[in-house]
Amino acid sequence: MTPEIQHDRAAHRFETRVEGSLCELDYRLAGGVMTITHTGVPEAVGGRGLAGALVRTALDTARAEGWKVVPACSYAIAWMQRHPEYDDLRA
Repeated sequence: MTPEIQHDRAAHRFETRVEGSLCELDYRLAGGVMTITHTGVPEAVGGRGLAGALVRTALDTARAEGWKVVPACSYAIAWMQRHPEYDDLRA
């Protein structure tokens, strides 16, 4: 099951709620570069691919917007290393 992920552009955040738990990815945007600063999934809903879904949605959004990406949080760095199909987005 793929979670429904919302993009709150004003807050620079992607988020979803699973079983009442907030899962989020925060970023900064400057000069057409999205810097992913934090990806968080509570332990209670961990292990379900939610963090990966958040990163994928953020990167797909970056691609659609023509943004480059700097993965600054450890999870986003590791995820991008495992998914070279997104290498073209690296700033």
